[in-house]
Formats: sequence, C-alpha cells, structure tokens
Amino acid sequence: MEQPWDLRRVLDEIKDDPQSYHETNVEVDPDAELAGVYRYIGAGGTVERPTKEGPAMMFNRVKGFPDTRVLIGLMASRRRVGKMFHHDYQTLGQFLNESVSNPIEPETVTENAAPAHEVVYKATDEGFDIRKLVAAPTNTPVDAGPYITVGVVLGSNRDKSKSDVTIHRMVLEDKDTLGIYIMPGGRHIGAFAEEYEQVNEPMPITINIGLDPAVTIGATFEPPTTPFGYNELGVAGAIRQQAVQLVDGLTVDEKAIARSEFTLEGYIMPNERIQEDINTHTGKAMPEFPGYDGDANPALQVIKVTAVTHRKHPIMQSVIGPSEEHVSMAGIPTEASILQLVDRAIPGKVTNVYNPPAGGGKLMTIMQIHKENEADEGIQRQAALLAFAAFKELKTVILVDEDVDIFDMNDVIWTMNTRFQADQDLMVLPGMRNHPLDPSERPEYDPKSIRFRGMSSKLVIDGTVPFDMKDQFERAKFKEVPDWKKYLK
Repeated sequence: MEQPWDLRRVLDEIKDDPQSYHETNVEVDPDAELAGVYRYIGAGGTVERPTKEGPAMMFNRVKGFPDTRVLIGLMASRRRVGKMFHHDYQTLGQFLNESVSNPIEPETVTENAAPAHEVVYKATDEGFDIRKLVAAPTNTPVDAGPYITVGVVLGSNRDKSKSDVTIHRMVLEDKDTLGIYIMPGGRHIGAFAEEYEQVNEPMPITINIGLDPAVTIGATFEPPTTPFGYNELGVAGAIRQQAVQLVDGLTVDEKAIARSEFTLEGYIMPNERIQEDINTHTGKAMPEFPGYDGDANPALQVIKVTAVTHRKHPIMQSVIGPSEEHVSMAGIPTEASILQLVDRAIPGKVTNVYNPPAGGGKLMTIMQIHKENEADEGIQRQAALLAFAAFKELKTVILVDEDVDIFDMNDVIWTMNTRFQADQDLMVLPGMRNHPLDPSERPEYDPKSIRFRGMSSKLVIDGTVPFDMKDQFERAKFKEVPDWKKYLK
C-alpha cells in the first residue's frame, strides 16, 4: 500500500534541497523572535523589508517547548509548492481547478492508523494548559497573544449532512480557551456555527495543525467555486490521488485529520464572545495578509478546548500573515476559482492567471488574454468582470497579452508603460464589496463610495494591445541559443 501523504512525507521529499528546506538547532523564542528571524531568511511577500524568497525553516529547539519543533515558510515559494505537488508552478491554478472539479472524498480510518493520537492530553487532566502544550508563536511584539495561524478547522452542521474545513486566525487566550475570528459571510464553518448558536448549542470542531500542504491549500477555496456543503478535503484528495484520512475525535463528536501533527478538539460556544487582546491590550491582533497589523476584535467567537493530541516529537506549523506563504495558500486557489468561471463563460480567452504577493494572494490578479480576431476585442474586460464575480475580495485586475510573463512583475508593469493609456484603459468600479482587512476600505477614506467598512472601488488596468494594432507592438526578438548553458562552465 502507498504511504499516506502527510507533512512528514512532504518534508522527506524536500529536505535534501537547501533552497527548499533548512533546519537549525539554535534555540529560538516563539514570542516574536521566530517570525523575526524568518523575515530575513525566506518570508517574502509584503513583510517588512528586508525579506526574500528562501527555504522553509525548521526550528528544532523552541524556548519553553522541549519536545516540539516549529516549521515556518513551507509554502512561502510558488516554485516549492509546485515541487511538493509534483507539478509545474506556472500552471498550479489550472491544476487546482481540475482538482476542485474531480474531488476524491476523505475516508475514515481506525484509531490505530491515526498517528495524530499518539499523545493525548484532556482538559480533565490536572494542569491542562494549551499555552504550555501548543507552541503557537507570536509574529510581532504587539500581537494579541500566541496565534494558531494555519490551523484547519473541521466542523459539520447539526444533522451532520454537511462538513467543511476552513482556516481562521485563532489566539490562545487562557488554559482552555481560544478566540477565533470568523469573517462575516462566505465561510461555511461560520454558517454551521450560526446554526448551532440559534438553538444555543455548542458546535463540536477539531483544529488540525501540521498538514500536507495539499490539505492546507485546498482548504482555502471559497464560494462560489466550492458551494455550501462542499468539503475541500476532496481537493487535497484529488491533488494527491489519495483520500485524506480522518479519525473520530476523542472528546467531541467530530472527525479529525488522522495524520496531523497537532489536533485541538473543542466546541465553538454559542452566544459567547471574548475581546481578542484581553491579555495584552495592545489594540492589535496579528499581521494580516495586506501587510498591516489587524485591529484587535472586541468580540471574537470562543472555542473551549477539550483535548490536545499530537504525534510523537510533533511539528508545530506557523505562517507569517503578509508573507509569500499566504500568497500560496490563498492566491493559488483564487486563481483556480477565476479560471473556472472564465473558462465556462469565455472558453479559451484567458490562458493563465496569477495572484501576486503585491495583493497578498487575494486583492490583485493578473490575467493573460488570448485575442484571436477582432471579435475578441473587449473580451479582456469581460474577463475582468468575471474575475470580480468569481472572487468578491478581489480589488485590482491587470490584463496583459500572451507575450507577457505574468510571474515577472517587471514585465507586467512594463505593459502599463508601453501598452496603456490611463484615459482609456482604466476602469473604476465604485461601491463594491471587498475585504475588511484592507485599511483603506473605510468611510473616512472615501466617503463618496464607501458607505460601510469593507466596501471598495475596484480597478481594471487594461494593458492589452488593441487587436488591430498588434503588428505595432511586437517585442524585440533575440536569437535562440539552445546551448547557452555551456557559457556558464
């Protein structure tokens, strides 16, 4: 039987590549120092400069947690994600689109086949304290507390007819208490929790940490690509052509991912809220994907933890909010969502899509357009509108021709300087919904078009050449030299 996919199998495949993986035995403090170190080594994205694309980092000695290793940056490189998925990094959006359309549903295994339960701590045990069991780092000195940043929450509706997985920021507040931020609208876990809250019942969940990146990235799909009741674990199954293994929870009536490094079991409590920064009073939550510290939420939903389980010598996994890792987690599924919708409406006209770090994977997309004849002129702007329909949190769309490398921002911005006139190639769409973590989306910033927080004007930059002028925009053609590498010897 093929070895089941999990985080350790993935690490075994990349650990001998110094560009993909590095581990250290130098002790690190999880309180801001760990993230501060990785900022210089490989965080990428819009993290405070200097930063760059670099290897994933395994910290083997973590202050206060003698048996736990902490992994950060596993997905902080699109090329590394391609390597881990055994797929070309430039067409990952198409790959995930196919995976969404052909899911392989998870399967439940027996207790003895679930390494996630090798070590068990229950809330009824004397001295139980999640803050001493879970090596959750803080990203900056003003964070509201230690955060679980890449925990996959698994839950179901009340009659167990629908299940789902989503990722949320979760702060450790007390010995058995987490605060969880569930963004209003769109997240299925939030809809399930509301169903439980209406009848004043706690909702059983598991929080799964330290996973095969196929699970983590697959879990970030959102409606309309994955409609209500679609369990994204099927996407991971399709990526690996192997069902994700689940196991029954030990203290809750819910499934857990059987090969996770850490699992927290517990309940989302009905009609109970907690101030996010109740322990620090900094007014800040943690750094979020747009590159700013999120404001501390005055009323997070509450999770009461009933058990912590983990593998022997476990790996705690963490991400930095505005890093390249978030771009991979959120951006690649967004590319797939956009491709799915435009392929249905205007097949063959969008050849590729990229959501770059400049938008944190969510706020910006670059679309490569194929114009075949004069009847296709204008289709590029139709594609932009479809992209906004596919993903409501998208703010900026840049349209480019097929001769532009969408993964090279110099090439993309070049189109704005040589194939773009602002008076005719700019489209502004005011008064639309967007992502509430963008700090410019507040009425004080733009009182004319932003009525409530989370609204935005959206932008289309059309950097495509008019079809009847293509011959006037041919790029300089250099000689092909097939054996060019010999000059490097």
